[in-house]
Amino acid sequence: MDSLARPDSATDTDADLPYNVFARACPSRTTLEHVTGRWGALTLGALHDGTFRFNELRRRVDGVSEKMLSQTLHALERDGLVHRDAQPTNPPRVDYRLTPLGEQITERLLALIRFVEGNQDEVSAAQRRYDSQAAR
Repeated sequence: MDSLARPDSATDTDADLPYNVFARACPSRTTLEHVTGRWGALTLGALHDGTFRFNELRRRVDGVSEKMLSQTLHALERDGLVHRDAQPTNPPRVDYRLTPLGEQITERLLALIRFVEGNQDEVSAAQRRYDSQAAR
């Protein structure tokens, strides 16, 4: 991977990493998108609580369409974050759970989610201030 300049906040340790998410062609960008996109983040967060079948997961991730959840699960499975267990029963049973790598990423993601939830009052107040100034 080409060595590109990192943001000013990058540390010397960051420079030793083989990938650079700030580089256009870096494959870690796609993984970051899968993890931090709305449906990816919510799906990983929901799977943190255990193993779920598709429809159970769809109910937990309120508002996700069947198509979007399917696409999200495929991407997360391809990235090695979700394990899909298809059991040869009639009707077929498919369960989804986090892989060990998925668990590690989700722990970090949940810290961010909890931070956002815990500071939402402050964010909402900032949004109201901004909106009132923009309306002038």
